[in-house]
Amino acid sequence: MAYYFGATAVGIRAKDGVVLAADKRMSYNGFIMSRNVRKVFVINERIAIAVTGFYADISGLQRMLEAEIRYYEVENNRRLPLRSVAKLLSNILYSYKLMPFYVETVVGGIDADNEPRIYVLDPVGAITEEKFIATGSGATLALGVIESEYKDDIDLEKASELALNAMRTAIGRDAGTGDGIDMVKVKKDGSYEIKTLRFKVTEA
Repeated sequence: MAYYFGATAVGIRAKDGVVLAADKRMSYNGFIMSRNVRKVFVINERIAIAVTGFYADISGLQRMLEAEIRYYEVENNRRLPLRSVAKLLSNILYSYKLMPFYVETVVGGIDADNEPRIYVLDPVGAITEEKFIATGSGATLALGVIESEYKDDIDLEKASELALNAMRTAIGRDAGTGDGIDMVKVKKDGSYEIKTLRFKVTEA
């Protein structure tokens, strides 16, 4: 049986950091199962991920990734860089290619060279670097908003406003997306800020 998983996540690179955001609704085949799930996860003060797809797979993958990162850091006594985290996640996803995780993942943060970067991975681990990205059932709607306003020299505050507008557009038109937004800003100064926004979409 084919399942439809509703959700939307976005990632935007700015000159001074990255912003990731995702909605809080969990729905399967048009049925809303929860209005309070988390799809944005902070790995450390320099790295975060946003995931859309089958929520059991999201939770399992997040725990597996964090365990692998902790093991590496204890064994090597140093932080795993952003690019390496994305590659590690790619390897995990590819190792399950015969029974894949039904997820799309955005990995964002500040890399070892102190530059903001965004990576996106498909369910079997294909990885690309992007300036901005949207995944999930509302991705087309969100990308339309981001593409119309994105500039290479955008700062983190403007990028956060753009991510919020893109998510609001997806929530307004995609039935699988809704019930609020979790957003994390990862900054070049080595700090991050995470917040949850709740609102209702009213008809025009």
